[in-house]
Amino acid sequence: MFYLVYFAIIVLIPLWAQLKVKSTFARYSQVPSATYRTGADVAREILNANGLYNVGIEQGHGFLSDHYDPRTKTVRLSPENYHGHSLAAAAVAAHECGHAVQDSQGYAFLRFRHALVPVANIGSNFSWVLIMIGIFAHLSGMLLLGIIFMAAAVLFQLITLPVEFDASSRAMKQVVSLGLIRNDEAKKTRKVLNAAALTYVAAAAVAVLELLRLVLIYTGMTRNNDD
Repeated sequence: MFYLVYFAIIVLIPLWAQLKVKSTFARYSQVPSATYRTGADVAREILNANGLYNVGIEQGHGFLSDHYDPRTKTVRLSPENYHGHSLAAAAVAAHECGHAVQDSQGYAFLRFRHALVPVANIGSNFSWVLIMIGIFAHLSGMLLLGIIFMAAAVLFQLITLPVEFDASSRAMKQVVSLGLIRNDEAKKTRKVLNAAALTYVAAAAVAVLELLRLVLIYTGMTRNNDD
């Protein structure tokens, strides 16, 4: 029964977060901003206001594929946000520019997250091999090694939270102070940013739950070995 509830939680939490993002984006992508600027225009104005003339803006591919690439110093916006005049497009564009500003200012959590990328990639790709071998072969040492690798990936998820929340906070300040949205549009814009943040919160929560489950399996295995 416990495991049924557990697996329901780790499946339902991310699913609910994704549905929340899509429904919120769909709603506010139909609401044009009063300034009627495209997402690309919003991004350019925010970047210029922060002296980031060297940061490019490109149209990306796919639905909600928006991101900032620190390697090429480029904000990539999905087609609907690059060309869109909606509050959703403005919010997403401003958020990605928030990451560009973080990068330019050497925001500590962003630098830490970048440093963790190689370790997190190894942890997420390799940890389950060690974990499965450890569980099925009853090798507690192998399981512990897998947990350590997985912990690095979980740490990456946790560090992502302050990075994303800070980028959204910067985004709200920018769109309001630069007059890219009206004051009465701030609440709706914030709803888009908060919905997007839910996906990162859900991912971190699921990762922590899974790590705790494995730690419990490890402690149970070592206790049995001692007996």
